[in-house]
Amino acid sequence: MGSSVRELADSTPSGRDRYIDLLRVASLGTVVLGHWLMAVVTSDGVGNLLAVVPEVQLLTWVLQIMPVFFFVGGFSHALSYRSLRRKQPDAGVYPAFLRTRLQRLLRPTMVFILVWGSMALLVQLLRGDGGLTGVALRLVAQPLWFIGIYLAMVAFTPPLLKLHERYGWGAFGVLAAAAATVDVLRFAAGVPFVEFLNFAFVWLAVHQLGFLRADGRIRIPSALAAAGLAGATALVALGPYPLSMVGMPGERVSNMAPPTLALLCHGLWLVGAVELLRGPGARLLARPRVWRGVVAANGVSMTAFLWHLTAMLGVYALMFALGLPMPVPASAVWWAQAPVRILVAAALTAVLVAAFRGFERPPTVRPPTVRPPTVRPPAPGRASGPAAALGITLCLLGVLGLSMVGFGGLLQGRTATLVAVRISAPVAVAMALAGWLLVERAGRVRQR
Repeated sequence: MGSSVRELADSTPSGRDRYIDLLRVASLGTVVLGHWLMAVVTSDGVGNLLAVVPEVQLLTWVLQIMPVFFFVGGFSHALSYRSLRRKQPDAGVYPAFLRTRLQRLLRPTMVFILVWGSMALLVQLLRGDGGLTGVALRLVAQPLWFIGIYLAMVAFTPPLLKLHERYGWGAFGVLAAAAATVDVLRFAAGVPFVEFLNFAFVWLAVHQLGFLRADGRIRIPSALAAAGLAGATALVALGPYPLSMVGMPGERVSNMAPPTLALLCHGLWLVGAVELLRGPGARLLARPRVWRGVVAANGVSMTAFLWHLTAMLGVYALMFALGLPMPVPASAVWWAQAPVRILVAAALTAVLVAAFRGFERPPTVRPPTVRPPTVRPPAPGRASGPAAALGITLCLLGVLGLSMVGFGGLLQGRTATLVAVRISAPVAVAMALAGWLLVERAGRVRQR
């Protein structure tokens, strides 16, 4: 892989925004590190350090960096869609865009789902799904919520990009105002179920900031960071919002599930903060060795994200198997042991990445060969647009459903509620696979 990374790094176009690639890697890496650090695993199950030591919840104002990843996604989606629109200004743009953006996301995701689904079925047939194994079957699927939200962002890129091109900051303002209205209806008026609308409004507003970044419209990042930080601080101090920017077990109100206006303000301050670091980041990435590291990490980042909880649980399973003492969570011994656990989890993740990274790599492009002239099949037309839309909808619902129900209880028919509908793991997997195949088929454009 080293030679190919060097070739990719050396052939990087001069106009590429390398800082965006760094933000993508750094945001996913921070999430992985946060999960490894915050997990509290005992013989009774898996807990959260934030619940054991509430004082460290303030760390989530730095470690909850998913808004940065969605911001980066908005930037990349805007450039990708506009490029396809210039090359193929017809009805085939949407399915081609979906397939282009989702290839390196859905392939490793589907492999992860099939591998874990097969293992879960085997474990349950052998009646070995108790204890930590049962916890693992439920836990490893939870990060898939991020994939589902990202799918929604890709799906809504064309209409929201059109609104951005017409209204600029106004389009972001409408989404932010909608998120604020939802919270007012939720907390002041007690309207039931309205809070779930903010899964769309909050994350799509953060995504919209990426469009603004693509057009150079974020001119005063310090003002954005200050406004976001002041807003989040005021909402947490004066409103019904918790301090933690991630979900906490048993809490009445979460800033994450569903998202709140406080989380949107948190996203604003993070976006402003990373934009302030843009100059130093660009100078750092001008070093060839640093840039090669970012290129290498980008090539396996989604695979590492998908499998990092598997590696973490493997560390604890190894500790239990060896009979190693489990220190009291948040004790001095626990903190002293944390670097070792993280290093071993990183090593196991590297092994899993080596095994599955091939599914994230784009297909190798071979040099063209001289062939007899052939008739080029027509590009996807209007008929493929609805198929692509149906495909990404099925994928989105399937992945979100699986993140809620997990891989446990396959034989018992365990279900979870998704948009007022009960869904089981087999149904969720079937929806995700069918949707992925629809997106692949609808967006495939044959070249000469």
